[in-house]
Amino acid sequence: MTAPATGVTTYRRPPFPRQGSRVPAGRTPGLVTAALSVLVACLLALHSAVPNTLGHLGSLLESFLPWLGLAVPPLLGAALLRRSTLALITLPLPVAAWLGLFAGVLGPDPEQPYDLTVVQHNVSDENPDPAGTVRSLLAASPDLIALEEVTEQAMGEYAAALAAAYPHAAVQGTVGLWSKFPVTEVRVVEIRPRAIVDDWSRGMRATVRLPQGDLAVYVAHLPSLRLGWKHGFGSTRRDGSAEKLGAALAAEPQDRVLLLGDLNGTLDDRGLNPVTSQLASDRSDFAFSWPAPAPLSRIDHVLARGSTVTRVWSLPRTGSDHLPVAARIRL
Repeated sequence: MTAPATGVTTYRRPPFPRQGSRVPAGRTPGLVTAALSVLVACLLALHSAVPNTLGHLGSLLESFLPWLGLAVPPLLGAALLRRSTLALITLPLPVAAWLGLFAGVLGPDPEQPYDLTVVQHNVSDENPDPAGTVRSLLAASPDLIALEEVTEQAMGEYAAALAAAYPHAAVQGTVGLWSKFPVTEVRVVEIRPRAIVDDWSRGMRATVRLPQGDLAVYVAHLPSLRLGWKHGFGSTRRDGSAEKLGAALAAEPQDRVLLLGDLNGTLDDRGLNPVTSQLASDRSDFAFSWPAPAPLSRIDHVLARGSTVTRVWSLPRTGSDHLPVAARIRL
């Protein structure tokens, strides 16, 4: 006889995998999120280990290094969504790596004694308002002003707007220096990369006679970068120019040296090592300077040797595609 149906369906629970058997990937929630956290932490902490042989990827990473911190909020959201202990455990790694590099920008601007205020600005060869640009720069009350991309057509306007407050000036090619103090020993600094054969003068050196003693001031504009599928992060010309500038700085006999310029690279970019290994700047502010509508990196710099850059900050936008950068110097 057949047992009567009871109307109840019985489900058997599938057995757990035996010990040593393979667990499906879905049984480890947050594994991908955890791996991404580790990757971001490694890129931050070990960015110098990323090779530059393929498309200068190392320099590209270092040009936008602070922005890797934006990966943390999405990683946190993914970890909470997956309710993954593993992902939450690994999340402090990129946070710690980012803070290790950029914690100084989170605190208040340090108030330190200083002797000079300087302004550095790539004014753009397409700037429609040189006089207005100068007015913006004067708001910082600088003692020295360095400009790049000063065209012959606009030189008269810049010179006229600056002459009253800055009677001492020197211009070589498209770069210039305006000073409240006497300027002597002006000469061209040859930083033209080998690939450029046209007339190209973007480096100069001058001695500024300060009450505290002489200061060697360099003004430089390194070649622009190009980003494309064929050559990747095109920094070859910039790197070659940085090597020549580094050689000039190494040969400088003055103890106190100041460099102001558009170096087309960040302080972390290894392509600028010939320069940044000899001079230093302040890192208490990101002071992003390019592009002006939405600044993403600081490629305009004030660096010093034999003195200290105590603060660097960006100024309001002018008619240029760069923001001006101001700095205070303790001699």
